[in-house]
Amino acid sequence: MLRLITDFDGPIVDISERYYRVYELCLEKTRRQNQKVHHLSKVEFWQLKRARVPEKRIGIISGLEEQQAEEFAQLRKKTAHSQPYFKYDELAPGAIAALEKVQQAGIDLAVLTMRRIKELDYAFKSFDLSRFFPENRCYRISNDYPKIRDIEDKPILMGEALAKLPPATDTWMVGDTEADIVAAKTHRIKAIGVLCGIRDRTSLEAFHPDLIVDNLSEAVDYLLNLGKKLDNQPAI
Repeated sequence: MLRLITDFDGPIVDISERYYRVYELCLEKTRRQNQKVHHLSKVEFWQLKRARVPEKRIGIISGLEEQQAEEFAQLRKKTAHSQPYFKYDELAPGAIAALEKVQQAGIDLAVLTMRRIKELDYAFKSFDLSRFFPENRCYRISNDYPKIRDIEDKPILMGEALAKLPPATDTWMVGDTEADIVAAKTHRIKAIGVLCGIRDRTSLEAFHPDLIVDNLSEAVDYLLNLGKKLDNQPAI
């Protein structure tokens, strides 16, 4: 059995608008009245995020002073995953078609995300995604889980998922961050990085995934082609 474990934010949902709205809010709340700041465009902001530029540095680039930038970074951390802003998330182009291909091909499909239960439930209802992921194929953190860092927390979640999932002959992880790649490699799973999320190619290459593609659609097509090649191999 071929299995695909996919991250949620990035491969399936585009979070760039949410993050940019939070950036605008935090910049406005942190700057002094009449203080001139450099309001980054969404393209500029997202390029910095994808290159892993720290939040405080983004604040300084935007014209904030050192202490303001620190306040900006802390405010962003508290706000980015607050409920009022999840409404700005959008489906990643082609994600639904890719998930439908996976189902039609009979590939075992699971989602592994650092979203909390309530955050994933909200997105599932908003985008009608529960049809792809039954409860026993959803792996997310509890609403009160004390997050440390995704790169440390996600391998733990991956271990919990693999302990519950039935055996598979070949398992692949698709994700858009270093945490996805590290989680996969920690458990000896092949990793595919996608460029439609919050990391650019240089950032992903630093963690040596097995493959880098543009989006979930390309990852699925690769796995389908791989499956055909395996099916066509003569039996020994």
